[in-house]
Amino acid sequence: MKTVYKDIFSAIDSGKKLLAILIDPDKFAVESVPEFITKVNASVATHIFVGGSTVEDDATHILVEAIKTYTSLPVVLFPGDVTQITPKADALLFLSLISGRNADYLIGKHVASVSRLRGTNLEVIPTGYLLIENGKETAVQRVTGTNPIPRIQIENIVDTAKAGELLGMKLIYLEAGSGAVHPITSEIITSVKTELNIPLIVGGGIRSKEQLQLAYNSGADMVVIGTAFEQDELFFNDLSN
Repeated sequence: MKTVYKDIFSAIDSGKKLLAILIDPDKFAVESVPEFITKVNASVATHIFVGGSTVEDDATHILVEAIKTYTSLPVVLFPGDVTQITPKADALLFLSLISGRNADYLIGKHVASVSRLRGTNLEVIPTGYLLIENGKETAVQRVTGTNPIPRIQIENIVDTAKAGELLGMKLIYLEAGSGAVHPITSEIITSVKTELNIPLIVGGGIRSKEQLQLAYNSGADMVVIGTAFEQDELFFNDLSN
């Protein structure tokens, strides 16, 4: 039974805030999985996201298979390309880069992915993906050839997120980018959340428990953290159960 999205909604209805740990197969050694996932299991993390902007073929499949050996947490694909789709995961964020105007990342990649998805049991979750300017160029910009929405254009960000919902997206993801100089601001998060009737995910540039809590207080239903753990695994100590 496909329950990842249903469980996200149930958690939100009960007032629970969700935390996803993002693991990039291109930056993570499979040999590190047992120790790292043990720390994830001991933390308040509720989900594990796997994906990156550029990943070698089969790297995602191998990593997900290893992760699933050590955790019962949902493993969700956060793919930068169709080559990162593996049936070993529990779910797939079917990302549409609605902040950009590159047709490949609005529909082209999705069409190309269907042959890989056919016959799998992956739970596919349509997700409106918005890249927000953070103070430096991101890998997403380089790979997709799109520009982020300027942070000061709050109305544009809100309208784009709402358009995603009206198009049928089940999640909206506000992304500052890996290693962002500035995380998504409280004003942006609150403004977007006020307009939505679907769950809001926020990621990029969150490096402390204080920033994490600020994102939650501003309206984020789920926060995604990746670089903070890559740079300082002691961050787990702040997020232990």
